[in-house]
Amino acid sequence: MTDNLDTGIASTGALGWVRTWGVSPQAPDNSVTGIEPLADATLRQIVRVSGGGDRVRIRLSNEYGTAPVTIGAARVALTGSDDQVQDGTSHTVTFSGRPTATIPAGAPILSDPIDLPVPALSHLTISIHLPGSVEAATCHGTFHALGWIIPGDATAAAALPTSAAPLPAQALISAVEVLPDRRSNAIAVLGDSRVDGIGSTPGADRRWTDVLAERLAERDGTTRYVINQGIGGNRLLNDGIGTAGLARLDRDVLATPGLGHVVVAVGNDLVFSFAPGTEETAGFLAMFGGEPVTVEDIIAAHLQVAARARANGVKIHAATVAPYGGSEMYTAEGDEAREQINTWIRTSGVFDGVLDFDAVWRDPADPSRIRGDLHMGDDLHGNDAGYDALAHSIDLSIFD
Repeated sequence: MTDNLDTGIASTGALGWVRTWGVSPQAPDNSVTGIEPLADATLRQIVRVSGGGDRVRIRLSNEYGTAPVTIGAARVALTGSDDQVQDGTSHTVTFSGRPTATIPAGAPILSDPIDLPVPALSHLTISIHLPGSVEAATCHGTFHALGWIIPGDATAAAALPTSAAPLPAQALISAVEVLPDRRSNAIAVLGDSRVDGIGSTPGADRRWTDVLAERLAERDGTTRYVINQGIGGNRLLNDGIGTAGLARLDRDVLATPGLGHVVVAVGNDLVFSFAPGTEETAGFLAMFGGEPVTVEDIIAAHLQVAARARANGVKIHAATVAPYGGSEMYTAEGDEAREQINTWIRTSGVFDGVLDFDAVWRDPADPSRIRGDLHMGDDLHGNDAGYDALAHSIDLSIFD
């Protein structure tokens, strides 16, 4: 039993477990693309890790579930061609030494370590059999991985069965952690839809955090892992789509194993507070409670993120808020507030590094708007080229 609970610290000195992939758990409510009730089904999902390691463990979440969830079987493997399991890499996932587990409502569960060497930027296939009924599966609404629902226990299937149906959202899996063989730490990004990658090609790993991981993987020295904790529609100060950033900061970011850096990149507080009260925006804005916030409120929220990050001994970086002129949410007052916040982020000296995404995306002919070749067509979210530009604008030395 001791080996199953091994942290890796005793055998590797200062080295320990590091998170290599993650998503922020969300409630399966009407604000996200949820999962229909499940019974005797296998969830198969493919995720790409940011950095590698010699051992791996999986974190599952029932944190927004209303009843216990029973895991009948689970397996993890490297992903081969055509989304098949790579030969010779499939391993049983155990929990406290057992191949089955029950996750209490409101809780996560961490698997035992698995002796599976995982290369940086490789894909993992994770299969979970749910023998009982699951009425409300904790999920993540923006699905940038690949996933399927398969009837029965298909955890040992190497190829995807013909009975597989597409999974509409990330389900139950909240993190993958590895045990590296060299000095490593994680960069956790707290963000909104522009972090979550709305507008990037689904399943292609083209969010700016994905491209940042690729750039960091090419460097020598300390290995950096990039963890995307963005939620589309998320805010720092109020709930809405997902728990407010300040409320989920400890769970999603500061509790990250191996954490060395935090990036805060949230702009929705000002966008929604200054949004026009039109018929077009009314239905969307109805999902977001709380009073409108001011520039001073948003600055205070950023100061809180910085203080809590530093209290955990990690560096803190902030992204400026990119333009959104031309979108349904735009107002001149909101744009003025955006400029004030960006000036403060750039000049306050609060942050160890600044990711000036506003400077990257703004149109020289109209700085209130995103360049036409960098957004998905809604004047708000990036496309693959836009997110690639953000990633390549980052000075990697801020993470040294």
